[in-house]
Amino acid sequence: MRDDCIEPSGALSRLTRILTEMESAVIAYSGGCDSTFLLKAAVLSGMRILAVTGQSPTIPEHDVIDAREIAQTMDVHHIVIATSELEIADFRKNPVNRCYYCKDHLFGKLKEIAVTAGYRFIIDGSNVDDLGDWRPGRKAALNHGIRSPLIEAGLRKHDIRRSSRELGLPTWNKPSSPCLSSRFPYGMPITIEGLRQVEAAEKFLKSFGFEELRVRHHKDIARIEVKEADIQKMLAPEIRSAVNNYLRSLGFAFVTLDLEGFRSGRLNG
Repeated sequence: MRDDCIEPSGALSRLTRILTEMESAVIAYSGGCDSTFLLKAAVLSGMRILAVTGQSPTIPEHDVIDAREIAQTMDVHHIVIATSELEIADFRKNPVNRCYYCKDHLFGKLKEIAVTAGYRFIIDGSNVDDLGDWRPGRKAALNHGIRSPLIEAGLRKHDIRRSSRELGLPTWNKPSSPCLSSRFPYGMPITIEGLRQVEAAEKFLKSFGFEELRVRHHKDIARIEVKEADIQKMLAPEIRSAVNNYLRSLGFAFVTLDLEGFRSGRLNG
């Protein structure tokens, strides 16, 4: 066994021990792999929990639906709250630390909920791998005193996916789904219209069976990224034509396919 790979049972026991000591917490719950594993561990720990999902034009609608359904299967107290990061001028300007303003806004709302409802902590699904990535939102978490039990337990993404699979969680192999604002190059203003274009375009592409993908918004250009193994499928005449026509109907003047393939965080480089 690799030194940096924790046995699934050990990963879960270490995490549940940390959560049990907390006694109660509001969980920033997106419905993704990490936060779903954290939510399941919180349920197993017996602590008092409230899962909170933010909803806004920056969040794909299907992510909120997934979060609702998964929380319901766990029979946990779950609420969806409206967030208004688009009202923050510094967020709309889309600087390199854009995520800071979004997370600062979200965590501020979660703190209000925690204080009002009497929860001791606010926790999120950040894992050890996130510490080596560009994560401006991490600064907001630290500023608000948010705890990250997955990091405290020393869990990496592969540990979480493996343990999630062992627990039968449907998110064990779910692709990452960052907010739609990440489809815009830094410095390009974030608009509701642009967000809707991206969401509609990606939803259409997924209808053809593409799973990991991004539609990058470059003003009048839509740059499509799919996995390298899916590029040939994307170039099939019937799919290529349908995608081109649909994305043009959304308002894009040009539709391009990135031949380098999908890579998470492409715009960070």
